[in-house]
Amino acid sequence: MKQWWIVVGAAATVAAAPLVAQGTGRETAVFAGGCFWGVDAVFRHVRGVLQVVSGYAGGDAATARYELVSTSTTGHAESVEVSYDPTKVSYAQLLRVFFAVAHDPTQRNRQGPDVGTQYRSALFFTSPDQQHAALAMITTLQREHAYADSIVTEVVPLRRFYAAEAYHQDYLARHPDQPYIVFNDLPKLGALKQKFPELYRP
Repeated sequence: MKQWWIVVGAAATVAAAPLVAQGTGRETAVFAGGCFWGVDAVFRHVRGVLQVVSGYAGGDAATARYELVSTSTTGHAESVEVSYDPTKVSYAQLLRVFFAVAHDPTQRNRQGPDVGTQYRSALFFTSPDQQHAALAMITTLQREHAYADSIVTEVVPLRRFYAAEAYHQDYLARHPDQPYIVFNDLPKLGALKQKFPELYRP
């Protein structure tokens, strides 16, 4: 259940990744970092991202419903599926945004005011390359002491992604004045623009 309190995240300097994207075509990545409203909004403002879908990952089809996921008993995490053009933005760049802007990777089974396993930090990889890139990023951040506390982000294979209910999609754009959005999610867009001007798009 969403709470209307402000989130104060840990400051971090994320390891640099190449600014020239590699590969061609359309690729997909799945991120979980607390309430999907804010994570969804952040990635929608990243250059090269083609589509963002809020949803659930980590559990079964039968429990991929908001009222069940909210019980913390389904194994699902609120997640976002990001489709992107790898000629314009790389997975490494998306990882940088995920760790530095979209959430606080040091909070276990919660994110700010939201508590429960459905709010855990997780990277659901879809290929060995994504797995290796995610683990390498975490190793680098830990070695450089980017955060005061240890990173608790899970790196696990994606079994399947389930789209959330329609009213959750692009939530920030449709509810910009909602208190939860104002206090918890709009600041993330400001941080994206400030920390990654080369990736930010209005």
